[in-house]
Amino acid sequence: MIIKKPIDLELTQLSGQTSQPPWAEINGTFSNVVNVNGNQVIFNVKQFGEFLDFDFDGDVSQSQAVSKLSYIFDLDFDLDRFYKYLENHAELVEMSKFCNGLRLFLAPDPFECVISSICSANNSIKRWTKSISDIKHNWGNQYGDYYTFPKSCDLLNIYLDEEEEFDLSGISDIERCTNNLKNCGVGYRAPYMRKASELFTDEMDLQDISKMSYEEAFETILKVPGVGPKVADCILLYGFNFKEAFPSDVWIKRIVSYLYFDGKDISVSKVREFGMEEFGDYAGYVQLYMFHYARKSGLMAKLK
Repeated sequence: MIIKKPIDLELTQLSGQTSQPPWAEINGTFSNVVNVNGNQVIFNVKQFGEFLDFDFDGDVSQSQAVSKLSYIFDLDFDLDRFYKYLENHAELVEMSKFCNGLRLFLAPDPFECVISSICSANNSIKRWTKSISDIKHNWGNQYGDYYTFPKSCDLLNIYLDEEEEFDLSGISDIERCTNNLKNCGVGYRAPYMRKASELFTDEMDLQDISKMSYEEAFETILKVPGVGPKVADCILLYGFNFKEAFPSDVWIKRIVSYLYFDGKDISVSKVREFGMEEFGDYAGYVQLYMFHYARKSGLMAKLK
């Protein structure tokens, strides 16, 4: 079926949003297993002009599947209205030309977004997406050719590294100890992942986050070990659709400084405050477009 909402599917999938890795792609069709009302359903989407061609395989109704798809790709967000907003701001007017059709790629599983966002810190898109894909393949549940992300209670019991696996598994040769998080390339982030798994297994219900105000949700997510302000905002934006979040790091700082502060050195925290105040409910989308505009227009190379 054709979903008549404009989107650039490839750009959205490959834009490095920390909700999840890109879905598996074969000949232009992106596919994954998605939980829809407790049922595991295979989603297949491909570009059809400026729209999506969508089909699914699973025991859910068409309306349920379309509703879930619309959420994941934020299809109800009015891109035309957003582009008019960009056009009315001199600093932003060029961005829709470089990022046309880019939408939020929201997490079907918020816990996957938490771990993906922790894994993305000081990491390349290529490396963190491979790590998360390996975690899913190693410890998720398989449906056809696709894997779910393990639950927090399951990730909690995975060995951190080869030393822990060697000590606790009974394997006699440490070189055979590959069933551990660090073997997925997560490095120093492995203990943070375990602590986050423990927190969301024993103390905190992730579903409560979506019911909070942005401020309360932000302070709550900051309690997760390994999560600072930037990662917290990524979790809230990509995991829970808090569009007022403005994830800010050194690159967003440089871009905002160039566009709005004549290149003056300002702190990342001030950039975050500025973005949220200046762009309001569009803050998350402006940040997403800023970053990809800077990459595609050559601005990022200029700011290095």
